[in-house]
Amino acid sequence: MLLPVVMPNAIVIAGPTASGKSALALTLAEKLGGEIINADAMQVYRDLRILTARPTEAEEGMVPHHLYGVADGADAWSAGRFAREAAKVVEDIAARGKVPIVVGGTGLWLKALTVGLSPIPPVPDEVQAEAAARLLEVGMDSFREEVLANDPAMAALKPMDRQRHLRSWSVYRTTGKPLSEWQAEPPQPVTDIPFNGYVLCPPREQLYDQCNTRFEKMVEIGALEEVRGLRQRALPDHLPVMKAVGGPELTSYLAEDMSLPEAIAAAQQATRRLAKRQMTWFRGQAGDWPVFETGKGIIEMACKAVP
Repeated sequence: MLLPVVMPNAIVIAGPTASGKSALALTLAEKLGGEIINADAMQVYRDLRILTARPTEAEEGMVPHHLYGVADGADAWSAGRFAREAAKVVEDIAARGKVPIVVGGTGLWLKALTVGLSPIPPVPDEVQAEAAARLLEVGMDSFREEVLANDPAMAALKPMDRQRHLRSWSVYRTTGKPLSEWQAEPPQPVTDIPFNGYVLCPPREQLYDQCNTRFEKMVEIGALEEVRGLRQRALPDHLPVMKAVGGPELTSYLAEDMSLPEAIAAAQQATRRLAKRQMTWFRGQAGDWPVFETGKGIIEMACKAVP
């Protein structure tokens, strides 16, 4: 008689930028025979390996890595798209008897994967194109008025948040139902695989020092050249890849609006602010995921949780 396949739980390593999540995930993957899945909204794009602190080619060669650099900068991934793609990868890894190790600092993406998604029907490409054309035709202020007329709850959106206004307009156009009503419905899981989550959050001053040091290293090894190459593509500024931390600041240097030391200092400040927001989010939104200042405790607990 064939015995049922016992699939391992997935591990999630969450935490702020520059906390050491990627190195920890690599250590765990080697110990547990695992494979690593990206959950960082910037590392999904292939354009900015250095600036987004993606694992190096050598690191990716040590254990299998998934969903790193798989998207072109002209594409815009959402939390929903990530969750659906990541769920397929998690299930494939688990079905092969390996341990899925999800690592990243994008809280909404992790929540979408581990908790589930609101049951919003997909928006057809033609409706997305119609929304973009309408925005271009009437301008942001009038477009926002149309969005609020259909869904007053969207008043909470920042007035210049182009992407979320387009999403609201498109969902209403597709379904005839406001996005806020869809979002109020209970989330539907994207996978049945259980997740064991851990948050890596070093002491604040240590984390800020790591943010500063890492950005200086990024510039030394080619981040400036990456930004120059991305800007040469003349992509629209609203795309996610154009908002990668450090990108606008280095762009200002390239445009001769800042000196390089000024650009680096501004980018370091932006990185520290991102880290602070992420720390706040994970401490408030990560539920019962334990928080550790170092990776040692996560390794010990994760190894005990995996058969």
